[in-house]
Amino acid sequence: MFRLPEAHRDLFKKPFGNLYGSIGELLARLEGRAVYAVGDVVTHNLLAAGVVPDIAIIDGYTMRTPCNRSPLLRARRLTAKNPPGTITDELADAIDEAVRGQPAVIFVEGEEDLAVIPLVLAAPPGAAVLYGQPGEGVVLRLVDASAKQEAASMLNVFVRE
Repeated sequence: MFRLPEAHRDLFKKPFGNLYGSIGELLARLEGRAVYAVGDVVTHNLLAAGVVPDIAIIDGYTMRTPCNRSPLLRARRLTAKNPPGTITDELADAIDEAVRGQPAVIFVEGEEDLAVIPLVLAAPPGAAVLYGQPGEGVVLRLVDASAKQEAASMLNVFVRE
């Protein structure tokens, strides 16, 4: 398991990609791409816009409050335990399995906020990874060598336990 030290939490407050005010603003960027969503609200908003994500990672909460918009997707369901502030091997393995066998929904027992890092590392080039930026909108990160390099350097600030 990787744990994010308190001293490095601020590094994860800035968007890891391009910030958009809404899903509607980025729909054109998703055409012809595998779409991976992290978060209940982002997944719900994609579905409302007519986009079914190839992978959704959800936990039933939004900003630590139960989410009444948790999406119901007809896809293979995987589960993983992932306490707040961590990236567990169980979550990383579920992400790898989901990428190999899409579509899939990963339901996280704990918190899915940091799943974007192993998701970008596992995703094929050209995939679109989306996640919510609380109070600001949605972040879109297109997967390429630069995204993978940045995700790997973000993972380097974690402590292996």
